[in-house]
Amino acid sequence: MADDVADKTEAPTPRRRAEAREKGQVARSADLTAAVSLLAGMVILNFLGPAVLRNLVEFMRNLLGYQGEDAVLIASMGQFGQFAASVLLRTVAPITIALMLAAALVAMLQVGLLFTFHPLQPSLRKINPITGFGRIFSIQSVVKMLISVFKVLLIGSVAFLTVRSRLEQIISITGLYYWKLLGESSELLFLLGIRLGLVLLVLAIIDYLYQRHRHEQGLKMTKQEVKEEMRRMEGDPLVRERRRRVARQLALQRMQYAVPNADVVVTNPTELAIAIRYDPQTMSAPRVVAKGADHLAKRIREIAIEHGVPIIERRPLAQALYKTVDVGEQIPPAFYKAVAEILAYVYELSGKYPVGTRAATG
Repeated sequence: MADDVADKTEAPTPRRRAEAREKGQVARSADLTAAVSLLAGMVILNFLGPAVLRNLVEFMRNLLGYQGEDAVLIASMGQFGQFAASVLLRTVAPITIALMLAAALVAMLQVGLLFTFHPLQPSLRKINPITGFGRIFSIQSVVKMLISVFKVLLIGSVAFLTVRSRLEQIISITGLYYWKLLGESSELLFLLGIRLGLVLLVLAIIDYLYQRHRHEQGLKMTKQEVKEEMRRMEGDPLVRERRRRVARQLALQRMQYAVPNADVVVTNPTELAIAIRYDPQTMSAPRVVAKGADHLAKRIREIAIEHGVPIIERRPLAQALYKTVDVGEQIPPAFYKAVAEILAYVYELSGKYPVGTRAATG
C-alpha cells in the first residue's frame, strides 16, 4: 500500500476528477457547516430574540390560562392546536429557514452543486467486519481521536475563560428581576456562542484545508494510470498509429492517380505542394486534386516530374490554397485570377489547351 501511494506522483486528469465527483468523493468539512450554523444561529437570535421572547410569553400565558387577572378559557383543543401551531411557526420557521440557507450556502461553497445517490448504493465493503475493524484500529482513527480530544479541550478552555471573566456578573444577576435576569443571561450566552463559534470556525477552516489536501492526494495517479486513462480517452496509441498509416497510404494512392492528371503543381517551393486540375467540360472552376506538406509535398513533386506535370513556384498562392482549400474542392473566386494566369502560362508553354480554354485565354 505504501508503494502504491509513493508511485502516485501524477496530477489527476479531468476525467478522474469527474468520476470521483460523480461518486460523491469531494473535499468537504462537516465542522465548517456546524461552525457557520452556530454563528448564524447566534446572529439570528440576537436580532430575532425579542420577537421570539414575545411569542413564547404569549404562548405561555394562553397555555396557563391567564391574561392579567382574567382567565382565558380555550374553547377546544382544536383552537389551542391552531394557536400553538401559529406561535411555533412564527417563532421557529424564520430561524430554521435561515439556518438551512446558511448550511446550504456553506455546502455549496465547498463542493458546488452536486446531486448523487452513489454513496447510498449498497456495498459489501461497507459491511465487511474486517474492513471495519481495520478502519477503527488504524493510525488514521487514532489521529482523528486525538484531534477530537484537542477540539474538546480547546472549546472547553474557551468556555471556561469566558464564564470566569463574567463570574461576578453571573453571581450578581441571581437577585435581579426576571426580565433583567433574562436580558443579562441572553447577553452572556450570545458572547459565549460567538466565541465558541469563532473557535470552531478556525478549526473547521483548518480541517477543510486538510480535507482538500487529502482529497487531492487521494486523486493522484501513477504514470501507468495516466497512460491507461489517456488510452481510454483517445484510443490505443497503436490503433491510432495504424489508422494514420492507413490514411497516409490512401492519400499516397490518391496522389498516384490525381497528380499525373493535374495541369500544374504550385509549390512554396519545398514545404508545400498543391496539384490543380481544370477541365472546362466538367468543372466550373479549377479544382485542388492533391496537396501536401513536407514529405507529402516532396512526393507530389516527384510524381509531377515523373509524369511531366509543370511545377510553378508561387509562395503566397501555395500557402493560401493549402490553408483554405481541401482536396477535391474548387478554388475560391478570390484565387481565380492568380490560378488563371498560371494555367494560361502552362498552356502557352506546353501548347496543350483544354477544349474551350484557348478561346477564352486568347
